[in-house]
Amino acid sequence: MNFTIRKLKQPEDFQAVAPLVNLVWSEPTTAERLQEDEDKIPPGQLHYNEQGELMGWDRPKWVAEDENGHIIAYAIAWRAPWTEPGALIHTLIVHPEFRGKGVGTAIYGALHAWAQEVKASRLINYNMKETDERSLAFAEKHGYFKERLSFESVLDLREYTAGEQLVASIGDAERAGIRFVTLAEEPGEDNERKLHELYKITHHDIPGYTGDYPWFEEWKKWTLELPGVRPEWVHIAKDGERYVGVVSLQHNEQTGAMYHEYTGVLPQYRGRRIALALKLLGLQSARAAGAPYLRTHNDSANIPMLRINRDLMGFRAEPGSYKIVCTL
Repeated sequence: MNFTIRKLKQPEDFQAVAPLVNLVWSEPTTAERLQEDEDKIPPGQLHYNEQGELMGWDRPKWVAEDENGHIIAYAIAWRAPWTEPGALIHTLIVHPEFRGKGVGTAIYGALHAWAQEVKASRLINYNMKETDERSLAFAEKHGYFKERLSFESVLDLREYTAGEQLVASIGDAERAGIRFVTLAEEPGEDNERKLHELYKITHHDIPGYTGDYPWFEEWKKWTLELPGVRPEWVHIAKDGERYVGVVSLQHNEQTGAMYHEYTGVLPQYRGRRIALALKLLGLQSARAAGAPYLRTHNDSANIPMLRINRDLMGFRAEPGSYKIVCTL
């Protein structure tokens, strides 16, 4: 078949790219949302550290276009300032009707050539569905290996009833001196900075997490100011004035559902059922908002969080995604 690989045009190509992205993303997005994300990012500025490793940020994007001008594939390679040195993260999607015709190889060739041009040391893909055997075979053929698996879990909220053990977890934490508030109840930059510090400390404990952590302004842009995030859906556990735990939710307008975006508790406060209490409060917020379900992801090595989600709360296991890596 005849097709052309070219750089993506913004914003007009996003209308065709969004349905492709939705083939691999767990929750659907829109062309408008993709453009909103791009508007938050300044022009790319790559550089190298003293060891010669790739640093900085950029987000080049390519599409494959058939002879009729229809976009049939999409690829993006990106890194943020806090991405681990040398690494580029990427997503590559070919419409199912056009697989096995050389489109994937061609668009990956453009991405791979750019990665070599900027002297990246490895390529990382987080969106390889564990059930997509054809794409996994394609990746292995191009030198990728599976590094770890992120499990996906869903909780149907339409008939959910919290057990006594879950409800008791809030009372247990409160009797131990822990108070629960939302960011809506404690607005202001000082409290947002306290929350940022909590995220920063707890994020490094996520199995497989690498790189640095965004500074406050960037964290706020990509955490609190995302579409579908509201202060009343950010639940915080406090010990005195110290923020010791958090659960945050994100609403999807298309499905009406909630994505359980983050759970974090300071190391010295773990084992007290604070995370369980926070997750129950988040669940109650999701039900109050009329969400039909909650969706979340957990690293396969994060056994404590998997136990809370699946064993205690009843999240249903769904096929997850591999993190695959290619050394250049």
